[in-house]
Amino acid sequence: MNMQNDVRVTVRVDRNLKDRADKLFERLGMNMTTAFNVFLRKSVDENAIPFPVSAKPVKYSMGYTADEITHVCSEAVEEEVASHLAHDGPIAKYDVSKNQAYLENSDGTREYI
Repeated sequence: MNMQNDVRVTVRVDRNLKDRADKLFERLGMNMTTAFNVFLRKSVDENAIPFPVSAKPVKYSMGYTADEITHVCSEAVEEEVASHLAHDGPIAKYDVSKNQAYLENSDGTREYI
């Protein structure tokens, strides 16, 4: 990148989010500026935001009980499993008796990992 073409961009973010992002990017060997540039380059390359963005309402937030959050998460897992089954995709599961993860195919066969 040519330093003469650099411009300063100021972004306001929640302090907790910034701290968590800094730690992640450090583990990935980059800083916030590099991560932001990676995001921008990927967006421009794909001519889109490089991950799904949805206007679905958030079903949980502060003030919900653990049971309510568990219920919402369970519903999300059930929806994802149904989607995989509809497309004959395998489902990741865990066999407690064997202490081992496996993929269960739509025909019921298991592939232990």
